[in-house]
Amino acid sequence: MTEIKKDNGGFVRIADDVLARIAGAAAMEVEGVAGLAGLAGYLESVPKAVRKQMPKGISVNVANQTVTLGLAITVRIGTKLHEVAMEVQQRIKSAIETMTGLNVAEVNVSVGAVIGIKQRRV
Repeated sequence: MTEIKKDNGGFVRIADDVLARIAGAAAMEVEGVAGLAGLAGYLESVPKAVRKQMPKGISVNVANQTVTLGLAITVRIGTKLHEVAMEVQQRIKSAIETMTGLNVAEVNVSVGAVIGIKQRRV
């Protein structure tokens, strides 16, 4: 749970799961992204109880009001992988900073899979 202190003495708490869901929604808005993929070894550092609640393939780390995210995406074949990944990074950074006021230091994107539609032979 991330705590944001406010000037008036109060605070706001944002669950890491909320940050992960914001990131997942932002990633899915990018053209060429077919879905989220798993990050087998990447999520091992996240406690199991937290991992069960997080959207598949997203890890969140918050320290000193700064967010670092890692996620894996599945991309549609025929798209430029590097362009899709960069757009995902930009959209996630913008969405989290706008919605939470937290700073996003890193958005690490892995392309976990590429899928395509098989063409039928006539």
